[in-house]
This record gives sequence, C-alpha cells and structure tokens, in this order.
Amino acid sequence: MTTTIRIDGDLKARVAAAAERAGKTAHAFMLDAIARMVEQVELDEAFHRVADARWANLLATGTTVPWEDAKTWLAARARGERARRPVARKPTR
Repeated sequence: MTTTIRIDGDLKARVAAAAERAGKTAHAFMLDAIARMVEQVELDEAFHRVADARWANLLATGTTVPWEDAKTWLAARARGERARRPVARKPTR
C-alpha cells in the first residue's frame, strides 16, 4: 500500500538529519517511527483495558491490596525470598 505523507520543510529536514544519524533512509526512518508509535498506542490501550478491568473488580468486590503490603511483598520477591502473597481486603481509612 502506498501512502503519501505531507510534512513541512522543517520537519522534513529534521527527519532527514535524524535518519542519516541512524544510518537509515528517510523512508525507513519514517516507517520505523510509525511502527513504534502504533506499537506504543496498542500497548497503552492494553494497559488501560487491564486497569479498567481491575478498577471494575475493585468497585464490584470492594477489596484491594494495600500498597504497603504489595510493596513489602514485591521487595521480598526482588531479594529472591519466598513471600506470602498479600491478601485483598476492604480499604480502611
């Protein structure tokens, strides 16, 4: 598929210079940039889907893992320790 992209002179010059520094043609540079942006948008959308599902679960159940409990568990796991998973519970104020 052929697509035409119209860009102003300043951006065109910046793309050409950046492509040269990257050792690519301007065309290859733009294709890489578009592919990276598409991938980032897809990753952002996936992240938001997970966040929305987790938020809906919190609203439905009223339970969550307090940050301090999660942080303690994550730190222990990072040290290579076997740690008991924190338990979700209703938040307290």
